[in-house]
Amino acid sequence: MAYRSTQPVMSVIAKSALSATRLSRIPGAGIDLAKTVECGQVFHWTRCEAGFVGTIGETPLYLEQVDDDLLVPEGHEALVRHYLALDHPMNIIEASFPEDPAIRAAIRFSRGIRIIRQPVWECLATFLTSAMKQVSHIRSISLAMRERFGKAVRLGALELYTFPAPEVVAACNLDDLLECRLGFRARNVLATAQMVTANEIRLEELSNLPTAEARRTLCRFPGVGDKIANCVLLFAYERMDAVPIDVWIGRALRQTYFSQDLNVGASRLSEFCSYFGPYAGYAQQYLFHHWRMTYRKTK
Repeated sequence: MAYRSTQPVMSVIAKSALSATRLSRIPGAGIDLAKTVECGQVFHWTRCEAGFVGTIGETPLYLEQVDDDLLVPEGHEALVRHYLALDHPMNIIEASFPEDPAIRAAIRFSRGIRIIRQPVWECLATFLTSAMKQVSHIRSISLAMRERFGKAVRLGALELYTFPAPEVVAACNLDDLLECRLGFRARNVLATAQMVTANEIRLEELSNLPTAEARRTLCRFPGVGDKIANCVLLFAYERMDAVPIDVWIGRALRQTYFSQDLNVGASRLSEFCSYFGPYAGYAQQYLFHHWRMTYRKTK
């Protein structure tokens, strides 16, 4: 089944603004760029002509896939390789999964996804906005926060926006954040930004902690439970044993592996995910993408 994007294409004006950007060609190492940036792990990359525009930290970029290669702005090749995790050993990762029909079908459908290395604060704040929200809603909130509070950066004649730094968000009032359609999540984002700015929890130090301890620390932030903590561990700290259990993964696991007990709880599902091995986080993302894109078509 072909992968279809649900993102809007940017205007002709935005496309023509990139004409002066000099691009370099690098090997894509088996990545599917569209799946990777649209599979629900990151929310700001926007389709533009044959590629995507967005930022990595404060660097504005245009990325395009041409067959097995990627086109990236000259001078940013190493940054893109790192961000897109082109060094992940995908043959080893996929071979480590169990031989059962569900995960093998997810691999076939989702192959090419890379779990990218996101900036930690951006990842934490974005997933704080995700509670009870669909991917399209999270994306609209992320873009609204960027446009309202982020730093404007230029790519050719195109203006993009970075994700606002924690000290910027910490200085906001609640009404400002509510205008970005955060709803009840606004208080949690504001309080978390204030904790980070005050160094109550040093995000960079979590890299040195075991996964379980890092998870407990992240859960000290308002609004962060195991699901959001595991998202941050997987997508920002590259903890491949972290498995976020959301609606889609819960549905996939219950119907596939717990068909006799569809009411099994999230904690039991989380324990079960050790079944997928040391790269369970990748198995989760494959299953998430597969079920999210095909579930309604099979009903």
